[in-house]
Amino acid sequence: MTLCPVALAVGCAKCPAFSFCPLKTVIGDVPKPADGKPAVPPEK
Repeated sequence: MTLCPVALAVGCAKCPAFSFCPLKTVIGDVPKPADGKPAVPPEK
């Protein structure tokens, strides 16, 4: 749920504090990182 007023108005990516905001996944509109390890393509 987006609670940040900047994220509601223009989105997290356009916020001047985006690069150092610790709450962009909590109160902003940035999706949380996927759990687990990243998908690795099968070796040939």
